[in-house]
Amino acid sequence: MSFQERRPRALREVVFVDGVRTPFGKAGPAGIYAETRADDLVVRCIRELLRRNPALPADRVDEVAIAATTQIGDQGLTLGRTAALLAGLPKTVPGYSIDRMCAGAMTAVTTTASGIAFGAYDVAIAGGVEHMGNHPMGEGVDPNPRIISEKLVDPSALVMGSTAENLHDRFPHLTKERADAFALASQQKYAKAVANGQIGPELVTMATRSAEHGWGVATVDEPPRPQTTLEGLGTLKTPFRPHGHVTAGNAAGLNDGATTCLLAAEDVAEELGLDVGMRLVGYGFVGVEPEVMGIGPVPSTERALSRTGLTIDDIGLFELNEAFAIQVLAFLDHFGIADDDERVNPWGGAIAVGHPLASSGVRLMTQLSRQFAERPDVRYGLTAMCVGLGMGATVIWENPRWEGNK
Repeated sequence: MSFQERRPRALREVVFVDGVRTPFGKAGPAGIYAETRADDLVVRCIRELLRRNPALPADRVDEVAIAATTQIGDQGLTLGRTAALLAGLPKTVPGYSIDRMCAGAMTAVTTTASGIAFGAYDVAIAGGVEHMGNHPMGEGVDPNPRIISEKLVDPSALVMGSTAENLHDRFPHLTKERADAFALASQQKYAKAVANGQIGPELVTMATRSAEHGWGVATVDEPPRPQTTLEGLGTLKTPFRPHGHVTAGNAAGLNDGATTCLLAAEDVAEELGLDVGMRLVGYGFVGVEPEVMGIGPVPSTERALSRTGLTIDDIGLFELNEAFAIQVLAFLDHFGIADDDERVNPWGGAIAVGHPLASSGVRLMTQLSRQFAERPDVRYGLTAMCVGLGMGATVIWENPRWEGNK
C-alpha cells in the first residue's frame, strides 16, 4: 500500500488569449447563412483560432466546450466534440456541449476557466453557436405543464419580448423614448467602430451557399441598420403588446453566428509565447423572477463584485448584451450610470450587430479584450447579460496592459 501524499493544489490565474467570430447574419430564408450548417460556422472559428495562434500545438488543447440553446439537428450530437473532430484537432482532444440559453458561451468560458484554475486543464477552447434560421428559439421543446398550471412562473416568462415589456412596467421612468435613443446610439457606435477598424479584425470570413445564387463569402455583419433614425424608431410596431415599448428597433434581432475563444493558464500562455488579452478576475450567475429576466445582470454583477472585492466604480469598461434596450437601461439605472456613458458598449452592441443567443457571451469578451489593448488606462472591465427563464450572468476581467494610476 502506498502512502504517497497527493500533489498540493494551488489555483492558477486564467487568461483570455484570443477570440474570433463569424460575421453575424439575419435568421431566415433570406439571411446569408440560410443554407449553411451551424456546426460549420463554429468549426470555421476553431480553425481560425488555431491559425491565428501558431505557437499553440493542437495537442495542447485539453477541452472544447461549445454552447447552443437549441441542441438538435446541426447543433446537436455533443457539438463540442464533433466540432473539435471536424476542425482537425487530435482525436485525443475531448469536447462537450453546454446550454444556458443566451449565456451559453459565457458559461462555456467560466466552466472551462474554472477547470484551468483548478488544474484540470492547461488550455481550452470555448464558444457558442446559434442558427436561429435553422432552429428558432423553442424548437422541439416540451415545457412541463406544471410550470404554468401550478403558476411556478408568470406565462409571460416564456416570451422574451413580453419580459422586456414587464421591465418597462416595473421601471416606468425608463421610457420608450429612452430605449429608442439608446438603440440609435448602438447603431451609430457600431458604424463608427467599423469605420475605425476596431470591429473587423476579429471576424472570420465564412463561405456561404445558396441554391439560387451559388457560393459566396460572408465578410461583414448583416444585421446593422446604419440608416436608423430616431423618428423611424418611433414609428415601429410594438408586437408584444398594443401601445407597448419594445420594437424591432430597440431590441436585438433573430440571428445566426458563432464565436470561439482560447483560454489558458497564465503560466502556460507565457510558456508557449501566447499573447494575453485579459485576465479572469471572477464571475457571478444568479436567478431572478423569470417574467423580468432582463433585470438579471444587476444581481449577477453585485455578486461578482462582492466576491472579487471590487465596486462598480472600479469598472472602466462595460460590454453589456443588448437583448433589449430596456434591459441595459435597467442595469445602468440601478448603478447610477448615464444612458450615454462612454464606458458602456463603446463599439455598439447587439441591437446593431445581432444576438445569436448562445454565441454572444464570447462576442462581448472578444470586444472587451480588444478594447483593453487600446486602453492601458483601464484596469477592470465587465461582460454581462440577461438570460432566458430568469437569470443574470457577469464576468469581470483585468487588463494585463494596465499601466497603473498614471
